[in-house]
Amino acid sequence: MQKRRTKIIATLGPATGSPKVLKELIEAGADVFRINLSHGTHDEHIASAQRVRDVARLLGREVALLADLRGPKVRIGAFGDGPVELAAGDRFTLDASDADVAGTGDRVSVTYKGLADDVSPGNLLLLDDGLLEMRVVEIRSRDIICEVETGGILRDRKGINIRGGGLSLPGIAEHDKEDIRHAAQLGVDYLAVSFPRNASDMHDARRRLREAGSQARLVAKIERSEAIENLEEIVAASDAVLIARGDLGVEIGDAKLPGLQKLITSKSLEHNRIVITATQMMQSMVESPIPTRAEVLDVANSVFDGTDAVMLSAETAVGRHPQTVVEAMDRICVGAEKHNETRLGCDNLNVQFQRIDQAIAMAAMFMANNVSVQAIVALTESGSTAQWLSRVRTAVPIFALSTQRSSLRRMALYRGVYPVAHDFQGTDVEESLLEGIRLLLQQGYIKVGDRIIMTMGEHTRNEGGTNSLRLVQVGADGYLEYNPSLDIH
Repeated sequence: MQKRRTKIIATLGPATGSPKVLKELIEAGADVFRINLSHGTHDEHIASAQRVRDVARLLGREVALLADLRGPKVRIGAFGDGPVELAAGDRFTLDASDADVAGTGDRVSVTYKGLADDVSPGNLLLLDDGLLEMRVVEIRSRDIICEVETGGILRDRKGINIRGGGLSLPGIAEHDKEDIRHAAQLGVDYLAVSFPRNASDMHDARRRLREAGSQARLVAKIERSEAIENLEEIVAASDAVLIARGDLGVEIGDAKLPGLQKLITSKSLEHNRIVITATQMMQSMVESPIPTRAEVLDVANSVFDGTDAVMLSAETAVGRHPQTVVEAMDRICVGAEKHNETRLGCDNLNVQFQRIDQAIAMAAMFMANNVSVQAIVALTESGSTAQWLSRVRTAVPIFALSTQRSSLRRMALYRGVYPVAHDFQGTDVEESLLEGIRLLLQQGYIKVGDRIIMTMGEHTRNEGGTNSLRLVQVGADGYLEYNPSLDIH
């Protein structure tokens, strides 16, 4: 049976609050769990993270945790008497003077006082992910007077975007600074930075994260027009990139979104960064037990484009069928990966080798795509070799063996990489190799007679020390056979 290479991220929420559901999601194929810091309390996040770790340990699986910062999102305040209904042609005022004033039928406060300085008459404001549209007519002091163009029900705390962007908010909001420290305490493996404008925002987040004592990797969420203008530098400053199609689509318009999704994917791959595709991928399955054909094609096309991971949000956080939706996404990804379009050679990489382990990884992938082998086995401490191996798409599974739990969890997000705990305590490399091969045989990942490519260093427990590459055949009892006359085709 073909192993899925594209990774699946599931968002935690009320629907995933029990260990039983988490067990079902992991068994269905979830590789990473997302904690959305926009919802819940710090204590609830701590409890959720602990449940994931406990269930994963009981199942013997390595899964990663991704914390998602709230970011500098502009929102309306609360209404005094509940939601209001707005119709096209209505006048409605956004009050940027006091965020604590209760809203009425014709006005509501906003959380960002600078909004009155960032907009001008003629700007189109989009509320509630674009479900309502208002055109700015006039600015009076801190009052933004608008005319409703697309009406609907407006509820408390809904977000506001400007078509075409233009908000002067910093990339790291005040509440994000505390949330970064909180994420470090949670022990997350990845931290997603919401609404970054440029590389400086990513550098700021990384500095704060390291000061908090965390070595988590940084994910840049591309969801502002300004981020598109500075895409190259943001990608270069990040470890991974998340295509947040919700806010991005609202700001730039739906007609431009498909092309930008492909641009962000290709630019991330050019820089050898992990790329995640997100937002409403299986939205109908919040209620329905089966996806629409459009959703099936959306997920599959993301795989064809080269995404490393696909993400579920409300589908698992509050959906009625969290296990079923993960199973459906797993099935669609495997189907898409069977097509030749998902295989690329090493010449597609924009690689300038700065370390020996990078060169070894690329040599291994070139060999894997030109020689008949059944597996690639990487002995890696930090996981960096596995990350480089994952940058070339191939049908050959990559088994990454490490003694470091933090490395194993990070590798759960790497496309085509299957992390395996290798609790070898010795220092002899040959013994470590044999123990690793026997472990893979016992778990059924490889079998006697398989030809495999192995990468390793001269010394065990040496991070970044991978400097060797071997092509071998698995012999009886896990011994490795080196046969120079072996037919490699």
